[in-house]
Parts: sequence; structure tokens; C-alpha cells
Amino acid sequence: MNFLENVWWLLVLIGVMILIHELGHFWAARLFDVKVEVFSFGFGPRLFGFRRKETDFRFSLILFGGYVKMAGEQAGEANASDPRSFLAKPRWQRLIIAAAGPFMNIVLAIALVTGLFMVRFPKMPVVRSPVIGIVTPDGAAAKAGIREGDRILRIEDVNNPTWEDITLKEIASGNKTITVLVEREDGRQELIRLTPTLDKTGAGVAGWAQQFPVKVSKVMPGMDAERVGLKPGDILKAINGAPIRSTLKLQETFRASNGAPARLTYVRDGKEFTVEVKPALTEQQGQKMWMIGVQLESPVSYVALPFPEALRESVHHNVRSAGLILDFLRGILERRLSPKQLEGPIRIAQISTEAAREGATRFIELMSMVSLNLAIFNLLPVPILDGGVILMLLIEMILRRDLSVAMKEFVFKLGFVFLMMVVAFVLYNDIAKIFPG
Repeated sequence: MNFLENVWWLLVLIGVMILIHELGHFWAARLFDVKVEVFSFGFGPRLFGFRRKETDFRFSLILFGGYVKMAGEQAGEANASDPRSFLAKPRWQRLIIAAAGPFMNIVLAIALVTGLFMVRFPKMPVVRSPVIGIVTPDGAAAKAGIREGDRILRIEDVNNPTWEDITLKEIASGNKTITVLVEREDGRQELIRLTPTLDKTGAGVAGWAQQFPVKVSKVMPGMDAERVGLKPGDILKAINGAPIRSTLKLQETFRASNGAPARLTYVRDGKEFTVEVKPALTEQQGQKMWMIGVQLESPVSYVALPFPEALRESVHHNVRSAGLILDFLRGILERRLSPKQLEGPIRIAQISTEAAREGATRFIELMSMVSLNLAIFNLLPVPILDGGVILMLLIEMILRRDLSVAMKEFVFKLGFVFLMMVVAFVLYNDIAKIFPG
């Protein structure tokens, strides 16, 4: 049952990607009056379909992909001399047809995120040169000498960064040394070299978090916070004399002291108060944690954006995501990151099922991410992919002549072999993740 569920959600996810991508090629071909012979979901033998005018719309045996077959795509075909064939059209038109598929995937990614942001946009306070609120013990930041209370003045070439700027640099710099200029609490400035570690997804992790006011949003009845008089709106300032700059500080302190009583300082209406609290070991979501019975406000608030603002934020989000994808690919080429972190169809099937179970929002987020990844992958300058076709057309436009048929066939075969090697690798990689060792 789980296998069938995985297959179903993968087909839903990939089906939308194929439809949008191939419709881009199809519409562009029709725009320039290129005869489209086949519009296929999947590869291999035809299963079923229908013919409309001159195009055979079909489902084929291998459903993981699709294609649009245009008349005269390859030199030497019987209909290559047809004025409506692909090769009979000017190179600039062929270039637009080749680029239309990835372009439509980018449009889909932007449209999906725009719709999400019109319903629920995560909004955080924008702070320039933010202060570090927590440093994970034994993390990359701690080992480099970063401390709680340090203010980040510059990270790499970005001056007065926001935490979003810092996070993007962190994620893209797994196993790569970056420079961070910090200002200590005593006003001294220090340049620190930091090498984020890799998490299981291939993202860089420094082990730090931004400082935010830690405010009580709710007091749970019957626990110690209620006994000592804490109320919603109180701002927690210090525990055992150490500043509280992050929501993680309370749990870290209680865990380190094994639940020993602690002095808690808080602010209410501009006045400071100090009380002694005794945490209790409480089970939360299957984990036992030391708690005093407070819920703390998240710095993230969720708002619904109007369409123009949602579109602007969606474009920004997708540009940022595309940059991270390219940084990841560069990391593989530089051998800082392992290609084993690539996900193939088996893992995507599992992830799509998990996303569907979490709800429509999570599935749409995944769909937008996969669509953007597909666009970038197809634009890589690899023969047989759209990017390879575009590259060859650009070369021909520069040379002002066609490349030889023999050269094109050789490049096409080389690209096909490369693509099959990638497919075999990601399938093996997916199986190895399911059955390690």
C-alpha cells in the first residue's frame, strides 16, 4: 500500500512537471508554425491516447518523463525539408522553442509560491548586522570562536547583512571556509574564518541563531511558571545571570543542570523581576524535556500578501533558491559536496508522499521546488537536454553555419550516455539510502 501511495504521489508531482514543461515546447512550436507530431507523457511504446489534428497526444509505457516530437528535428529525417519542420525555422525561433520548456517550469515555480504567499507568508523582522543569540556547542561557529552576543558586521563580501544574507552564505558554504567580521560586546572587531559543516541534505550548517526578544505568549496552568507569577507579554532577560538571547537558551540551561532550580530574570512594564524556577521533566511530542510551563513567541509571523507583493516575494524566493541549487552543483564540481546527496525518483516518491500527508501547502512547496530544479537541470549545457540544444544553436549563430550532422550525432550520443549514467547513479543512490550497508 505504501509503495502504491509513493508511486501515485510521484506521478501526480512529475505529471504536473511534464505537462507544464512539454506545453512550453508545444506552444512555442505552434507559435512558429512547427508541425508537432507527438505530445507524449512518458517514453517507449504507446499505451493509449488520441489524435487531434496533426498531433498524437499519448501516454507511453515509461511514465517518468515526456517529450514533444516535432517534424524534422534531426537532419536526414524524411520530412526535414518540410517548411514546417523544426530545422527549417530560423535558429532564434528554434532557440525559443528549446528554452520554452524550462521557462514554463520557472513560471510554474513562481506562480505556486505566489499563491502560497497570498495565503500565508512567513514574515520576520529585518535586522541589519544582527546579534548572535545562540551558538551550538561543538558546532562550526563555536569552534571558530564565535560567541553569543557577537554582532555580525560582514560575511564574505556582504556588509551589514540581514540574517537571510547570513543564512544563504551558510547554506552555500558547506566544507568551504568563509570570513566573518564580528563586533564583540566590548566593541572590539575581529575577523574570523569559519567552515560550515554539512548536514544530510548537503546544506552548510554553522550552528548559530539570531538574537530575538524572548517573550512569553502563554503560561501553562499547574506548572512552575504559573506559581512564580509569569504572565503573557513578559520578556525573559537572563537565567542564572546569563543573557537569554534565544528561545533555545532556557532548554539548554535546564538540560545542562539536569533540571536544577534556576534564577530567572524577566521584564514587565519596563521593570525587572527575578524569581527562582524549578523545571519539571515533561514529555512533549514523544521527547522528554525540562520545562517550567511557558510558551514563547516565535519571531516569525504569518500574513497574507496582496498579489503584487506576493509576486515580488515569490520572484525573490525563487532567485534565492536557484542560487542555492547552482551553489550546490558548484560544490559537487569542486568536490566539497558529495553527489550522493542528489535525490532520484525513488526518494522523490517518498518525499512527495510525506509532503502530501502533511497537507496541500507542503505539497505545493515541494512542487515549486521540484519545478525549479527541473528547469535548472534542463538548462545545463549537456547534449540531449534543452540547455545542450540551446548551446549548440548559440554556437551555430556565432559561426553562422550549421555544425556537421556527424558532429551533432556524436554530441547527442555522448549526452545520452551521460544522462543514462546520471539516471543509473541516482537510482543506485536512492536504493543505497533505503538499504544502507
